[in-house]
Amino acid sequence: MRVTWKGLFRALIILGMAAGGSWALWREFGPITVETALAVRGPAVRAVYATGTVEPTVMLPIAPRNAGRLMELNVAEGDPVHAGQTLARLEDADLKKSVDELEARARFAKSQLDRAQTLLDRGLGTVLERDRARSEQQAADATVARARALRGFMTLTAPADGQILQRDGEVGQLIPANQPIFYFSCCAPLRIEAEVDEEDILLVQPGQRTLIRAPALPGRILEGQVAEITPKGNPATRSYRVRIRFAEDPPLRIGMTAELNIIVTERPDALLIPATAISDAQVWVVRGGRLHRQPVQTGFVGEAKTEILSGLSDTDPVVARPAAQFREGQRVREQ
Repeated sequence: MRVTWKGLFRALIILGMAAGGSWALWREFGPITVETALAVRGPAVRAVYATGTVEPTVMLPIAPRNAGRLMELNVAEGDPVHAGQTLARLEDADLKKSVDELEARARFAKSQLDRAQTLLDRGLGTVLERDRARSEQQAADATVARARALRGFMTLTAPADGQILQRDGEVGQLIPANQPIFYFSCCAPLRIEAEVDEEDILLVQPGQRTLIRAPALPGRILEGQVAEITPKGNPATRSYRVRIRFAEDPPLRIGMTAELNIIVTERPDALLIPATAISDAQVWVVRGGRLHRQPVQTGFVGEAKTEILSGLSDTDPVVARPAAQFREGQRVREQ
């Protein structure tokens, strides 16, 4: 049989078309490779996320009642102090002179009272004169007491045992009235003040367990508890202030930030699958080498895992990352 080049070329074209058709049929009807995962049992947690700042439970500003020049500083930031300890003194020379003057007047008023009483006892004076002298002496004593109190305000003392958190002022600086020189903490442990979105605040209740993560302690989780919830929200941020107490003294410092997960509900033996496996309340399961669409009811949704309440068993392998072109009954090969 004689084969011509024209016939050979035609045969090659036919074989190529047949091969291409077979490849197209294979791609259309042959099995595809999918990544599957089995459902697992584990804890499912519904939590409210928030961020907050570590702060002392009691923090007080210490400021002078009157303006004055700072003459003496006795403590630094971080120093422990005891109740009544002198922290700073402001210039009080003018007030001291006022006290000296008023004390002299009070002594004179006292001598006048003694004289009036002596004259009354001898029958040479009157009760009216004695009472007038007593009134003047009492007024003089009250004026002295007020001047001494004003001078005393120029000395700042610790209200209780505690620690100096911050100091704002240097010797020689003129301090206006009511401007804090120190910030002082005492009497209670640290806590976290957090802002919770108004959409979640109704889920938060005092006493709820809280998991705390701080950038200063990577890889470590601290325990806490919801202590207080402010009854009034912030209309600007649409959030509510929540205070968290630590379960034990934390190795954190005031002003550090923290991330919170306030536990609302926890189920210890939930059925969990990869969160990426669910789309439109359904998953794709593999049975007998073929894909089957399976509606499911979900529970708590997390970043990595999602809880399945119904529609799936522990033994059903689910496609971890389903594709939009999946078809019911399509042949697959598990990876």
